[in-house]
Amino acid sequence: MNKLYTDAATKGNIGLGGIGILIIAEGHQDQTHLPLAEMSNHQAEFEAAIAGFKRLLALGLTGPVTFYSDSKLVIEALDKSYAKHYGDYVTELVTLTKQFPLVLWQWLPDHKNRGAHMLAQQGLHEAEAAAQ
Repeated sequence: MNKLYTDAATKGNIGLGGIGILIIAEGHQDQTHLPLAEMSNHQAEFEAAIAGFKRLLALGLTGPVTFYSDSKLVIEALDKSYAKHYGDYVTELVTLTKQFPLVLWQWLPDHKNRGAHMLAQQGLHEAEAAAQ
């Protein structure tokens, strides 16, 4: 089963951000970090999850997935297919998950999501450098 870890980092609750995506599949790792424009931390967490599932598809990894996030909002949104104020993000995320035969999701505490966290920090640094 493919494993997808995502995280987001923002400078302030609304500020520049970055996302980190760590995929472990077939004994290999794929690490991606991307800068984000100004947005809230919650928006950035949804952006990270969406980008993670898109990355799986781009890599041709269309088998079962276990998705890990330290965002309770994102995990609860998947549980309920709903999140107040984030409907567009939830719709896109749920649509992406339907492209896989099986998707399990699990909340992780911050300290167990270090790989994706470090990548998100790199994305944030890239966003800050581009803004200067």
